[in-house]
Amino acid sequence: MTPIRRLIPALLLTLLTAAAQAQTDRTETLRSGGIDRSYTIHLPADLPSEAPLVIVLHGYTGKADPNYFGMNSTADRHGFAVCYPQGERDGRGKTCWNVGYPFQADMRIDDVKFLSDLVRHLQRRYGLSRHNVFCTGMSNGGDMCYLLASKRPDLFSALGPVAGFMSVEILRRDECRRPVPLFEIHGTADQTTRWEGDPENRDGWGAYLPIPMAVSYWAARNKCLEHRIDTLPCREGQLQVIAHRYTGGTDGHEVWLYETIGGRHSWRDTGVDTCEELWRFFSRWIR
Repeated sequence: MTPIRRLIPALLLTLLTAAAQAQTDRTETLRSGGIDRSYTIHLPADLPSEAPLVIVLHGYTGKADPNYFGMNSTADRHGFAVCYPQGERDGRGKTCWNVGYPFQADMRIDDVKFLSDLVRHLQRRYGLSRHNVFCTGMSNGGDMCYLLASKRPDLFSALGPVAGFMSVEILRRDECRRPVPLFEIHGTADQTTRWEGDPENRDGWGAYLPIPMAVSYWAARNKCLEHRIDTLPCREGQLQVIAHRYTGGTDGHEVWLYETIGGRHSWRDTGVDTCEELWRFFSRWIR
């Protein structure tokens, strides 16, 4: 057989595999709050029934783009469904999640309700787990994770904000009776969501807590009794990460903070494999 003929079957197999993988990403709509909302869902091949579900939320002005986050390959390796919802536009015409920023005062979209509706819809439609549901998000999506921790702790087994903040408004209105595990990944040089917080609302996003204070708050809410600090191994060219782990909470709950030294406002440049680390945390709470 000539070299070219030997290459043809391999090429066909590659094309068929790529086509099969592409078919697992579906963009669909769900009516919630009187409007049609869109989302993209990735279902790995041979996904078993009752598989876990991870919701991934984009940042301000962002879109439901699986390629940006890179979570699909992690889902394929570990066997969970991943959904990317699309935020609606605010008064500025920017896609977002309504978390109560001052300039969102006239925004009537209820994203807590939408995400709650979405989870229940996906569970019914695809036979996904009723218990093992997780949520992560970048920036505005990370802020939404804190709001969900306060408003819907019954729906999520754990939450993983990346470069997100907890607003003073969420803190003051928090009446959560069943706090959930939480894992924040955040850069100390983030100029968009500042490590030191913005209690005076100088940047216009609303007053928010310093990141360590917000994480400590959720550690206290989870009644974590121990705090361990480790410096993670750092490969050449990578950012250094200091891991703060609050453990020994109610029902074994933990709260983590990965402090990326010199890290900026990023999903990828965090000093770790963001998707793998998030799943490593989430998978601790599968039941």
